[in-house]
Amino acid sequence: MSNTLPPSRFGGLFRRKSLTDILHNPPADAEGHGGGGGLARHLTVRDLTALGIAAVIGAGIFSTIGNASHDGGPAVSLLFVFTAIACAFSALCYAQFAATIPVSGSAYTYAYASFGELVAWIIGWALIMEYAVGNIVVAISWSDYFTGLLSGVGWDMPVWLTMGMQSAHKHYSEVLALMQAGQPLSAATATQLEGYNAWNSAPTLFGDLKLVIDLPAGLITLLITAVVYIGIKESKNASNLLVLLKLLVVATVIAVGVFYVNPDNWSPFAPNGVGGVLKGVSAVFFAYIGFDAISTTAEECKNPQRDLPRAMIYALIICTVLYVVITLVLTGMVSYTELGVGDPLAFVFQKVGLNWLAGVVAVSAIFAMASVLLVFQIGQPRIWMTMSRDGLLPPVFARVHPRFHTPSFSTIVTGFFVGVPALLLNMDLVIDLTSIGTLFAFALVCGGILVIDPHGQSDARFKVPYINGQFLVPIIMLIGLGLLFAYNQAGLAAFGSAVRGDGGYEEFRHYIPMLVFIVFCIGLAWLSFRKKLSLLPTLGLLTNLYLMTQLGINNWLLFFGWLIIGLFLYFNYGYKHSKLGLKKAA
Repeated sequence: MSNTLPPSRFGGLFRRKSLTDILHNPPADAEGHGGGGGLARHLTVRDLTALGIAAVIGAGIFSTIGNASHDGGPAVSLLFVFTAIACAFSALCYAQFAATIPVSGSAYTYAYASFGELVAWIIGWALIMEYAVGNIVVAISWSDYFTGLLSGVGWDMPVWLTMGMQSAHKHYSEVLALMQAGQPLSAATATQLEGYNAWNSAPTLFGDLKLVIDLPAGLITLLITAVVYIGIKESKNASNLLVLLKLLVVATVIAVGVFYVNPDNWSPFAPNGVGGVLKGVSAVFFAYIGFDAISTTAEECKNPQRDLPRAMIYALIICTVLYVVITLVLTGMVSYTELGVGDPLAFVFQKVGLNWLAGVVAVSAIFAMASVLLVFQIGQPRIWMTMSRDGLLPPVFARVHPRFHTPSFSTIVTGFFVGVPALLLNMDLVIDLTSIGTLFAFALVCGGILVIDPHGQSDARFKVPYINGQFLVPIIMLIGLGLLFAYNQAGLAAFGSAVRGDGGYEEFRHYIPMLVFIVFCIGLAWLSFRKKLSLLPTLGLLTNLYLMTQLGINNWLLFFGWLIIGLFLYFNYGYKHSKLGLKKAA
């Protein structure tokens, strides 16, 4: 494949970096951003695979898998397979990009080479949301597990040190409103009472302002940020240890749980039909969030062109097998109707009388959450560093520590970006909002391969196997349509009713993403037929976009709101300071 891409017809906004420019991009400290060399190369294929497992086997397997199983029954195991296939298409595309462009930046860098600067900025901004919002949620969840574990051994932290100020004030106000309405204190929920007591018992700072903070969430973020700041070698050692502990616990859960499986619990396999299974899409996909974080460490790999593709595929296979087996064990041990809990692994062992194992699972969840935090805190600074190298962010974000060889300033900012909200705001952040950013990145990476290598003619060390999609893409779409008619009549009826306007605009707007997707499918089928596009990236693009349609219109609106903020920053700084733009102007 040529290292020079065809020029963009759309001018400055879609100016693209040639692969030659990207590969010869100077190290982050080459322009005076600290002394010493660039990033230190310590990561092997084993370390990269461990990072991938650390990112994927986390909150999903210890928390969200329960609610997904409750909604879809044992058939959610098939949803994990379907989601893994979508990730596999994306993984192949990521792997080809990683072998072609072995530098930090992940989907941001890949988009810069294929779609141009504006799209690169958008995906970089979306990845900030993915990592930051995801890590805030994980930090708060970690705090809940940790304080619950302390309480279980008889040590209760002051309640005003275990929740965010926003949440405590909200619940305090709700309880006051109940009491003013003549209701007794006992009418409040346990959560409301906890917030009320936290606000009442907290020390006063200024006037009526109370000191209510989620101290464990802030401290774990500080600790993880410090590890990431000190060095990639220390980070990989911590990650490897946490992953080993996590895999031992998961293996124990499977080995012990299989003896308590009652096959009758697997019937009915899909009690709520296709709709019930698909309801768990966001929760299941949240399990795979951060998979792209492996590619952000490209400049710290000993042999990125060989090891990154291998690690991505190894991690995906291992994690998918574990998720499917765990789902079948959970739904076999107890009825799916009982799994709508926040700690399903611990719950099922309490249910069968193995309280000691439930305690082990609760402890391991703390390590699992910490390893997810670690991987996300590694990934975020490296994306900022790469954007700064390109001039889209201020130069200070590209600074590399002369001793630790890590993106120092970006790592500190990431710590504040996650730690302060986790400390103060027990935000009701939806998993869907994080998933939509990840799916958007995956879709663009798949689309990027269709731009730079639509017919599999690359000379990269790893490339997506070329299968002519001329006839296969339309045929697969027709098969999918047939399966919908055969197995999801209720969903089709609801879609038809909304499109006809039976429920008014309020109902119709929820189907707008699906309508756009249908139009896109028709266009892509026509394009595949005409251009003989590679099948696997095309299927990756379609599956990721389909999963995005399942995340709800409200999440799309929040996503677009975030992008508008990003575009404001780009046009007021990035566009004017872009090194590629300044180079072309010169």
